[in-house]
Amino acid sequence: MASISLPPPRNLRLVPWVLVVGGLIWNFLAPADYWGDPMLAAAVVAAGALLSLGDTVAVGAAVFLGILVLTAKDGSIGNDDGYLELANTLFTVSVGIWINRIAARYGRQLRRVQSVARAAQLAVLPLPPSQVGPLTVATRYSAAQTEALIGGDAYAVQETPFGVRVLIADVRGKGLKAVAAVSVLLGAFREAAQQALDLVAVADAVESTLIREAERADEEVRLEGFITALLAEFDTGRDELRLLDCGHPGPYLLPAGTGPVRRLDARDPGVPLGMGALGGPRPGPESWRFAVGDTLLLVTDGVTEARDGAGRFYDPVPRLADLGRRGTPRELVDALVRDVERWTGGPRDDDMAMLAVVRRVPDPCG
Repeated sequence: MASISLPPPRNLRLVPWVLVVGGLIWNFLAPADYWGDPMLAAAVVAAGALLSLGDTVAVGAAVFLGILVLTAKDGSIGNDDGYLELANTLFTVSVGIWINRIAARYGRQLRRVQSVARAAQLAVLPLPPSQVGPLTVATRYSAAQTEALIGGDAYAVQETPFGVRVLIADVRGKGLKAVAAVSVLLGAFREAAQQALDLVAVADAVESTLIREAERADEEVRLEGFITALLAEFDTGRDELRLLDCGHPGPYLLPAGTGPVRRLDARDPGVPLGMGALGGPRPGPESWRFAVGDTLLLVTDGVTEARDGAGRFYDPVPRLADLGRRGTPRELVDALVRDVERWTGGPRDDDMAMLAVVRRVPDPCG
């Protein structure tokens, strides 16, 4: 998980020192005394905001020593002008150190908030085990903004009497309301996955819980709240996969051999969860072959709707043809995140969640 408090880029950390050198040279060459003082003041303030306490003190010391040498060179070190210049320099250095201490205090508070947010995310969206039945699993959640550690995308993997059942979903909206909906969604899915006979019954049970919960929410959630979701069921006894699409982007099948990557789009996708009253009966699940060594990649629309500088959507199919041959499910999801970030070339406006599942070779020892 990304950290909230990141060190400034290396080139940004050089800014105070560049200002120190520029200000001292400007003071030395200028026809009037101390024309470079604004640059020196900016250097100390920038150091206080960007650098550690030790580096801020070092910048301040360099500025003070530089001014001391210049006042000695100008012959003003023993008169009022020299003393005033040195006093102003000390005051400026003190301001920079004070700014550094304020920034450090708020940085500590931010790290405490980060630790709480991390704990909240793990509570709401716990990481599934890497091995579930005959499957190897890897997940990745990448928030659109570094500060937003939790959001409206969700995934879950559960071993049940009916096989391994998987969910990936995207809650409409952002913020605390989306997080609350994710919490309700995952709780409902885990209970239904353990008891319902098929994926349609799982989806219906989850939707029933969401509708009951929405009745206690505000009007916007009741009228417009919905969740796109994709349910998968892996038959542990056969090379078979069943998918139920509830308005969600289809998953991607990466065969174990040299076959092409395919997107498994539903022939008859259903409406998102929470909108069942608007449509007819929910379509039944569709079956696909899922052999040993095959990989199924489930994603949210933060992947499929990522745009480059020209406004083109990211298409995982041609990209996965290369990324999918790189090794484990963990390596696959990590490579996909990096590839999407290269594609967008900057901040995204939507979170990304992804879940990769590989059918392992059976253990001959049981």
